[in-house]
Amino acid sequence: MAAMSVERGEFEAAAERHRRELHVHCYRMLGSLDEADDAVQETFLRAWRRRSTYAGRASLRAWLYKIATNTCLDALGARPRRPTPVEDAGAGGGGATEVLWLQPYPDALLEPDAALVAKETIELAFMVAIQHLTPQSRAVLILRDVLDWSARDTAELLETSTAAVNSALQRARGALAEHLPAERAEWPSAIVDPTAAERELLRRYMDATDRSDIEALKATLHEEATFAMPPQPGVWQGRDTVVDGWVSGGFGGEEFGDMRCRLTTANRQPAVACYVQKPGTDVAKLFAIDVLRFEDGAVREIVTFSGDALLGRFGIPLTL
Repeated sequence: MAAMSVERGEFEAAAERHRRELHVHCYRMLGSLDEADDAVQETFLRAWRRRSTYAGRASLRAWLYKIATNTCLDALGARPRRPTPVEDAGAGGGGATEVLWLQPYPDALLEPDAALVAKETIELAFMVAIQHLTPQSRAVLILRDVLDWSARDTAELLETSTAAVNSALQRARGALAEHLPAERAEWPSAIVDPTAAERELLRRYMDATDRSDIEALKATLHEEATFAMPPQPGVWQGRDTVVDGWVSGGFGGEEFGDMRCRLTTANRQPAVACYVQKPGTDVAKLFAIDVLRFEDGAVREIVTFSGDALLGRFGIPLTL
């Protein structure tokens, strides 16, 4: 394919082999599953239109990564955005920031390459932290530290100097550490699969939710637990604030309905699919997915996502 004088079907077949990794790359850059879909499609369109410019000096994979990265940079430049401070004291502001465009990444989309995507490079805490970086710094950090590209190759892709890449990387690493959770201050960190104790904690969390047992549910949460539900604004902080907020929203009441929980995963983190069976019905409908982070033997962070289109991407039943 050195001269790219190929039929469209042949080109698409060659490019398609890289779709999964390009999709994860665009997701890291943009923080949104839907926007990653659009970026990958735009990447393939640009690649086809510019196929005559591919000289074969680099691999097709590297060429596609360059197009994908620039597609994401163009998208970020067209709609600049940064995480916003949480100012509503009633929602537990306390200096927290939120990424309202954040969406989860279903682990089912990583198969069969899930083992090749390190948890610490796609977990929600990392995704939130890199949204604080400028788009250019974000691209440098992802290319160098996540994808393990050389400074020279990164500079060539971004059409800058090696010195500029090295300088941007140092700044990006420093900024990233500032926005990672305390136990993740070192980058990269050694993240392991859930321990037996964490699996038991997850079982207790699901059981308490199923039974709408408020006290048992509180017992699974960290004293400084946080709860967010992007794109809805607000970050609730503190175990009592979080659970009391759920109760005031109807959780545990007869009109709310009966909860049923099923285990799933997102961003290589444990996640709970939450179904609700309303009074007078015989079907429980999927209404949200809680993505969890553990700390000190308790649930430290809950990020909840809803919406039929988004939840449909998880490949789990929409009703029970």
